[in-house]
Amino acid sequence: MANIIKIDNAVLKRRARAEKKRKTEFKSKRKFYLIVCEGEKTEPNYFESLKSSLPKGVLELTSIDIDGTGKNTLSIIEEAKKLRKKYEEKYLRKIDKVWTVFDKDSFPSKNFNNAINKGENSKPKINCAWTNEAFELWYLLHFNYYNTGITRQQYQKLIEREINQSANKTDYKYEKNSKEMFSLLKNYGSQDMAIRNAEKLESLYLDRSYSNHNPCTKVHKLIKELLHLTEEYASQQQV
Repeated sequence: MANIIKIDNAVLKRRARAEKKRKTEFKSKRKFYLIVCEGEKTEPNYFESLKSSLPKGVLELTSIDIDGTGKNTLSIIEEAKKLRKKYEEKYLRKIDKVWTVFDKDSFPSKNFNNAINKGENSKPKINCAWTNEAFELWYLLHFNYYNTGITRQQYQKLIEREINQSANKTDYKYEKNSKEMFSLLKNYGSQDMAIRNAEKLESLYLDRSYSNHNPCTKVHKLIKELLHLTEEYASQQQV
């Protein structure tokens, strides 16, 4: 018959208090992110899928709300400020980071540059994960390094080519607002490669005339932050 080891009640209470304190300290470190997208479907669908792909438990550390505004490039910063206020009133705590996601597309260069500068000069800062020319550049960088300007029509054909080649298919057709893009990129592309390629593109431009930085994207900066939060959560779990 196995011996039953009794643990002193005082010891159990001390352990319970220590565990409660650990959970309280962990909860206080939660970070709240708000991602505001110019597009109503393409970008929100991608980031919702990314959010869902984070390891179980990460959302105990990080709350990520994604809003697809359908606003134009110039107004997205003001929209982000309004949404920050709305969410802070809702959750009764400050939003730690606000990121806007928008493209150059056919918007005037002045509007594009002003939006980025307005975000950087906002207090608190509104971070800008912009892309010139379109968000699809981020998709392509999962497969190859592209350093020449690409039209929207070319993006579609190149994405189809890259995925068909990687998946050994011939019938894949790109759908702009597809909810499957994140999983397709995960299965057939490389996020690490996309980050490296985006950093390589970023290093080509030293001036602040962002509308002339084509092709270029800052989406990798937001992705890296979210990945860092995952690593941070994992390390805290080991303590």
